[in-house]
Amino acid sequence: METPTPAPTAPSSATEPRTSYLEEKAFKARTLLIFGTVTEVTAADVTRRLIALDADSADPIDVLVSSPGGHLESGDAIHDIVRFIAAPVNMIGTGWVGSAATHLYLAVPRERRYCLPNTRFLIHQPSGGAGGPASDIAIQAREIIKARERIARTIARETGKPLEIVLDDISRDRWLSAEEAVAYGLVSRIIERKTELRPT
Repeated sequence: METPTPAPTAPSSATEPRTSYLEEKAFKARTLLIFGTVTEVTAADVTRRLIALDADSADPIDVLVSSPGGHLESGDAIHDIVRFIAAPVNMIGTGWVGSAATHLYLAVPRERRYCLPNTRFLIHQPSGGAGGPASDIAIQAREIIKARERIARTIARETGKPLEIVLDDISRDRWLSAEEAVAYGLVSRIIERKTELRPT
C-alpha cells in the first residue's frame, strides 16, 4: 500500500498582517514606491494606487523612484496617469533613476522633481532586439527611431534643452550625478529631508 502524499503546505501568512499594516501606512502617508524594473505588473500596480490616492484626496502624492528602467510602454502608462490625475505628484529620485524610469520621473513639473543626494540618473535612447524576417526588422527599427524621438522630445520639454542637444546626449548612455541632473534640468532640488518637499 502506498504511503499517502502529504498535502502541500500553504505559504506562511505570518508576514501578511505586517504587509497590510505597511500598505495602510503608505496609503495614509500618500506615498508610493517604484523600485526595481518597470514592467506591466509594476505599471498596473502603480497606476491603480495613483487613481485610488487621487480619488481619496487632492493632497500631494509622493512617489519615490529607484529603478534601472525597463519596459518603455509600461513607463509611458505611469507617466501618462501621473499627468492625468488631479492630485499633484512629487517625484523623489533615490538610488538610481534610469531609462524608462527617467521617463516616468519627468511626468511632473520641474518644481516637483526632487532627488536624494546619492541618486544617479541615466538617459539614453531605447534599445531593442530585432529579429525575424527582414520586413519585421525594418518595422522594429522604425518604431525604435520613433520612440527615440518621443523620449528626446519629452526630455527637451521638461528640461528646457534644445531637442538637437538631447538627441545627441541620448545617442549613448549619459550618466548624471544628482548635481549634474539639477544642472541639466532633470531635477529641481536635491533634498535630504521630507520636510524639504514642498515646491518653492
